[in-house]
Amino acid sequence: MANRIKKGDTVVVIAGKDKGKQGEVIKVDGDRVVVSNVNLVKRHTKPNPQAGIAGGVVEREASIHISNVMPLNPATGKGERIGYKILEDGRKIRVFRSSGEALDA
Repeated sequence: MANRIKKGDTVVVIAGKDKGKQGEVIKVDGDRVVVSNVNLVKRHTKPNPQAGIAGGVVEREASIHISNVMPLNPATGKGERIGYKILEDGRKIRVFRSSGEALDA
């Protein structure tokens, strides 16, 4: 099945400890996504002067399951389901199921 969520999408978390938070998808890795400012964890990092990493306790985003996020519809401000539509020129685009608005540019 095709992923309905892509890097750069604005999503809303629908389940878990961060339910209701919104953010941009930073990375999609199979069935898991990393969303900015969601599911923050603390990591103890060793300093690496060559890479310019200071080290210490670093707070960063951990991945969450893709089923726990929904694309955000800017018109309604809510998370909505995604469908697909094939245009006349043969391109396949993602659309919101409720309104039919295109999600892709």
